[in-house]
Amino acid sequence: MRQILWFRRDLRIHDSGILAEAKDEVLPIFIFDSNILNALSADDKRVTFLFEAVRELRSQLRLLGLDLAIFYGDPIEIFSRFKEEGFDEVVASVDFDAYAKERDAKVENLLTFKRVYDCFLLHPEDVLKVDNTPYKVFTPFYKTAIVGFEDTVMLKSPAQNLKLIPWETEDITLEKMGFTAQKLPELLRQSVREKLVLFKSKVFSYDNERDYFYKEAGSDLGMYFRFGLISVKELFSIMIAWRKEGLEVETFIRQLFWREFYNYILYHFPESEIENFDGSDIPWSNDSVLFEKWCEGKTGVPIIDAAMIHLKNTGKMHNRLRMITASFLTKNLLIDWRWGEKHFAKYLLDYEASSNIGSWQWAAGTGADAAPYFRIFNPYLQSKKFDSEGLFIKSILPKIREVDAKLFHMENGLSQSIVDIKASRKLAIAVFKRAKDAA
Repeated sequence: MRQILWFRRDLRIHDSGILAEAKDEVLPIFIFDSNILNALSADDKRVTFLFEAVRELRSQLRLLGLDLAIFYGDPIEIFSRFKEEGFDEVVASVDFDAYAKERDAKVENLLTFKRVYDCFLLHPEDVLKVDNTPYKVFTPFYKTAIVGFEDTVMLKSPAQNLKLIPWETEDITLEKMGFTAQKLPELLRQSVREKLVLFKSKVFSYDNERDYFYKEAGSDLGMYFRFGLISVKELFSIMIAWRKEGLEVETFIRQLFWREFYNYILYHFPESEIENFDGSDIPWSNDSVLFEKWCEGKTGVPIIDAAMIHLKNTGKMHNRLRMITASFLTKNLLIDWRWGEKHFAKYLLDYEASSNIGSWQWAAGTGADAAPYFRIFNPYLQSKKFDSEGLFIKSILPKIREVDAKLFHMENGLSQSIVDIKASRKLAIAVFKRAKDAA
């Protein structure tokens, strides 16, 4: 048996489904997929992070007596060569977005494709209603999924007695792929273990403080999940261990299952990647001028502008801010959630297709278990409630650091908004109600 071990979103050796399924002669590989990378800007921080993570994976594999062949190009062309070289099988952990499924199907036409499910806690087929149909609402999904789950989680160990197939590859660099090395923010220079130590010290306050976007109350592990530097099963096991120590982790575990739920929805309803899940036909205004102002942080609403500028500059956005900015775009500006989803995909360091799509549909009121169409965040009330002193806004907009924060929480208190909040809310409710009634 000559296997290709194709690492993608699982850049680790601990609790690796790929290494657990390996046998006989193996060639571990990573492909910098030109079909994906060619759409990114040369200064995309995610590529630098990924490049460094791939090099670290190679170092870890060498400790096991293996190595990592690194490629840049079209995966289909690369696997065509592997077929010619007489490989028997490719082993890879799967994704369910449209591109990933199409790519893997083409590879499977060339070689036997052994799929492992290693990026999430559970397989979407494992949690169904009594009539064997998928859940569409989070709470019953969660209640079913969590029952006895901790007793079934087992971490995987690498297979033994593997023989490395030698393979000469070109020296791949960021520059050769058209990218420039970026200085990564501190949050991306920490190891997984360092992040876990830090999160453990503040997990007791996670439930109460996670919505306050001027605080650093979260785990900051999103980027590490995205590329699998730690398995979500291992993290879940760590949470269970912390719970046994008396730490309050239930809210965080629930958030892990929201990630599962959005992947679950994308798996069972793949059309939701590009269509309104609820089947409604919203007559979006799709004003490109207003959309550009939203993207650039020039809406005149302090919390929206600070959040969008922070996203563009750092690739980070707090979950509460994601909800506020998404609500403003889809409800107050009546702009298609797909426009916003694509913009977030361009900048978010922790971008993950299923979670981003699911969250945008939630905010737009068109998705599974979505916010009701008449639930529209008032950005001024949100900034007052979750950042009354304007600490976040002032940190992003230095020119107004000396301004009284009370003005941030008053419509047009600091600058003229591009839209009237009350009038746009009323219009959105009417537009959405007609669309929902007609669906």
